[in-house]
Amino acid sequence: MHALGNNYVYVSEADLPSGEVDLSALARRLSDVRRGIGSDGMILIGPSAVADVRMRIWNADGSEAETCGNGLRCVAKYAFERGWVRDPVFRIETKGGIVKATVHTNAQGRVDTVTVDMGVPSFGAEAVGYTGPVDPAEPALAHVPVGHAQWSGWLVSMGNPHLVLFVDDAAAFPVAEVGPVLERHPAFRDRANVEFVTCVNDHELVFRVWERGSGITWACGTGACAAVAAGIRAGMLADRVTVHLLGGDLNIEQRNGRMEMTGEAVEVFEGEFHL
Repeated sequence: MHALGNNYVYVSEADLPSGEVDLSALARRLSDVRRGIGSDGMILIGPSAVADVRMRIWNADGSEAETCGNGLRCVAKYAFERGWVRDPVFRIETKGGIVKATVHTNAQGRVDTVTVDMGVPSFGAEAVGYTGPVDPAEPALAHVPVGHAQWSGWLVSMGNPHLVLFVDDAAAFPVAEVGPVLERHPAFRDRANVEFVTCVNDHELVFRVWERGSGITWACGTGACAAVAAGIRAGMLADRVTVHLLGGDLNIEQRNGRMEMTGEAVEVFEGEFHL
């Protein structure tokens, strides 16, 4: 499945082979475009003791992440269309917390889009596990030292860590060069997702991302929420924003301090993978 081109292989826990399975290794195999299927990672869907369904996510490099906005929309589609849930509004457990999903169906009863309540963003060094210098007047604004220079960006957690940089031209920015340096900067305890964004106006953002463990991807739902939250805090954005990503648009709205994300969820194919 994919959401705006952010593609993962989705596996039901019930379909895993019996016995011990190294899920990190499985994610790396599935994600390998030459020897596996090819994806940004693997998402495991199963029952939850505290919500209606549970999602676990592994990046393409085999590292387990806390949550994934685009993944959540696809999990919601999967669970609803396969009858795991009946109500169009339900809860999904992630390593980063429990979120509420609302599926929107077409005339054929299929899920085209999903709205996910991504919760209240957390700002600052402690929220993202950052130990480097911050702006003395704004503790959510980090000044990350790299050599003789520094990169200034907003520290935002949406259940996972983000560094949001506002740049002059996100579309032309050298994401492949700067992204991995900031992702793995030693000041970030658990690495970071790094967003490079440009405000078109107070209702639109151009967005590119270097995702922790996956590199450049076409979309990042939690990153889009983090970017909008940072822009609102900085006084640059309104409460409703269209985020233009490489894979398409996401609609992000801040309502009562909570970030709500609406976008597509698309199933591409179903099959068997031989271990």
